[in-house]
Amino acid sequence: MKVVIMGCGRVGAHLATLLDIEGHSTTVLDVDAYSFRRLPPEFGGNALVGSGVDQEALIQAGIKEADAFVAVTQGDNRNVMAAQIAKHIFDVPKVVCRIYDPLRRELYNTLGIEAVSPTTIFAQLLKEKLEQ
Repeated sequence: MKVVIMGCGRVGAHLATLLDIEGHSTTVLDVDAYSFRRLPPEFGGNALVGSGVDQEALIQAGIKEADAFVAVTQGDNRNVMAAQIAKHIFDVPKVVCRIYDPLRRELYNTLGIEAVSPTTIFAQLLKEKLEQ
């Protein structure tokens, strides 16, 4: 599977590493080259400086051939915008984005954008721990 990941923070770097270990073709896109320090030395994918809301940067990252796109920057708006570009302009089959705000996540899911909210997931995990 060919995957483009926007954001090389802790989550993006870890996801890229996991996918690379499994043999997937992985490209990480981030606006800050220093972020790539989070990738291990043995990372076999590509790391490109650029914005996931810039179509030229996405093309350079291989979005036209991508099977999946994941947006995991710190910005909900950037993640949603990049997800929409990947889904509606480049017709990427699987698009997922991180949205911190649970209310916005529900709205985006209603609009057909697969969004994951770590806020909701973590709150549920904490609740389950309290009930044990």
